[in-house]
Amino acid sequence: MPASSVPQLDASKAPSREIWKVLVGQKALVTGANSGIGKATAIALGRAGADVVVNYVSGDEQADAVVDEIRRFGANAYAHKADVSQEEQVQQMFRRMLEEFETIDILVNNAGLQRDAAFHEMTLAQWNTVIGINLTGQFLCARAAVREFLRRQDHLHELGARGDPVGRARKLRGIERRRYAADEKPRPGACSSSHSRQQHRAGGHPNANQYRSLGDQRSV
Repeated sequence: MPASSVPQLDASKAPSREIWKVLVGQKALVTGANSGIGKATAIALGRAGADVVVNYVSGDEQADAVVDEIRRFGANAYAHKADVSQEEQVQQMFRRMLEEFETIDILVNNAGLQRDAAFHEMTLAQWNTVIGINLTGQFLCARAAVREFLRRQDHLHELGARGDPVGRARKLRGIERRRYAADEKPRPGACSSSHSRQQHRAGGHPNANQYRSLGDQRSV
């Protein structure tokens, strides 16, 4: 169908819907929040009543615009420029958040990037940049948040790699240390003590349901 024949919707005629302030008192940090999904998430949290830290690495004006939009809904917000792949910058970001908001209740690890290149032409610098933001950054921010949760003796509801709830809410101190497997499928012929433990729990083949009980994570 030609684009000119597609009916255009008038946003002004869309039904209005009240946003319930269910997150009043909650303190949130959204990484990569000055554009795209991160921006929309930060604004949605603010509309629901949460105070929000808008993390970004470039684009001061865009970050300030997100902060202004959140404040328009009555929530508190500020922008913090930090590269999530750098440990000291992440630590400083969390120190400031604890000073400003006293704690953190919600972490949205949204920051991520892509460096397209043919595999044989990709440089080590490109590889390290992507791994630094997309993996190390996730780890550094999650670790800092969990340390605050532990200080408060809070509970964590664990989510699997696909976003499905895994088990029940458990005390953080009781959660097994786990490492996320970059490859979600076992290698042919691969065997390890962790597979043996999974076989025992599953009561069958070592590959049977090995991720279901762990939320797509492997024990170490």
